Amino acid sequence: MQRSLEQCYAIKFCAKLGKSGSETLQLLRTAYGDAVLSSSQVSRWNKAFKDGRESNEDEQCAGRPSTSRNENNVARLKAVLARDRHLNVWLIAEDVGLPKTDVHRIITEDLHMRKICAKLVPKNLSDV
Repeated sequence: MQRSLEQCYAIKFCAKLGKSGSETLQLLRTAYGDAVLSSSQVSRWNKAFKDGRESNEDEQCAGRPSTSRNENNVARLKAVLARDRHLNVWLIAEDVGLPKTDVHRIITEDLHMRKICAKLVPKNLSDV
């Protein structure tokens, strides 16, 4: 990762000097040997810098942030589990209207519970 960031700075420098993608790739091969970025990646970065890009950091991904693991949903799941601990993850997910994977993650990571003998119980069991 660090080496590719170094190469990105070198590509930016070469783009400012007006070097083409193939010239930049040759210079990078001389400097970095076998650890050089691919020719398509060098060309892509070179074109981006010539088109006016200034930042060497990766752009924000277009994925949608998860909104199901919030305090409101954790409280809703806690209330459902307080009513009936014998429910499985599928039924809980159907009841609260969240994906099964998110319900499972909330139960295990936020509520610190796990399934024992068909009943959801706290992970740290006590004599009580």
